[in-house]
Amino acid sequence: MISPAPGAAVVTGAAGGLGRAIAAALHADGWPVLLTDLDAAGVAAAAAPLGGWSRPLDVRDEAGCADVAAEAAERSGGLGLWVNNAGILVTGPAWEQDAPTRRRMFDVNAYGAMNGTLAALAVMRAQGRGHVLNVVSLAGLVAPPGETVYAASKHALLAFSLGTLADLRMAGHRDVHVSCLCPDGIWTPMLHDRLDDPGALASFTGAMLTPERVAARAVRLARRPRPVVTLPRWRGVQVRLLDAAPRLALGLTPVVRAVGRAGQRRQRRRAGADGR
Repeated sequence: MISPAPGAAVVTGAAGGLGRAIAAALHADGWPVLLTDLDAAGVAAAAAPLGGWSRPLDVRDEAGCADVAAEAAERSGGLGLWVNNAGILVTGPAWEQDAPTRRRMFDVNAYGAMNGTLAALAVMRAQGRGHVLNVVSLAGLVAPPGETVYAASKHALLAFSLGTLADLRMAGHRDVHVSCLCPDGIWTPMLHDRLDDPGALASFTGAMLTPERVAARAVRLARRPRPVVTLPRWRGVQVRLLDAAPRLALGLTPVVRAVGRAGQRRQRRRAGADGR
């Protein structure tokens, strides 16, 4: 188990949504948190009530990630946690997405998280401790229709994370950890405009989570690293079974469509009741 605040925590994509919720939850748990985001003004506003520590960061910038890791370690006596949360979603069949769109999803969701992971590990391996927490998604465990390229980028991140963890153990690093958090759909701006999007149906087939619930699980995972955690757990079991039986999963596509559409209608009613 890692005690709170063994150095700083860095959160990417923290100007809003899940990243902001994770940063706030870590701050409440005692971590000094450096919030980063491509949106410099937005992340500064998000950081203001949490101590005001923020930096603009494009996770596609390898050198920028390294600079942030070095600053966090220098200012707080070490880098305890790096949360790769930044991500983008574009829905629809793969053949409808052009090459720049596909590249952008991989550049942010996979390569961007790799940049953050490796920047953090350069510091953590030297100090002999630390934890990288990668926000993956259930789409990293199964291939949902309508989110094919997004899921491919998340599968890549999951494989990279687990392989890197194995490499750390083979190299003798017992106190440097890599964890993957795989939540179901989260009601954040990423999905706010997807209530009529047929490409996003799969994100509405399960339990729509709040950012605060996912952030609370991230804090527990930060304290007790595990290779892969799904939220909710039953959805993790469900998608793993579907992944193990691809013919069954393909046969259930009409069911996924119907359940997802019902989930969109249900979420529309909830959002309306909340004034969103």
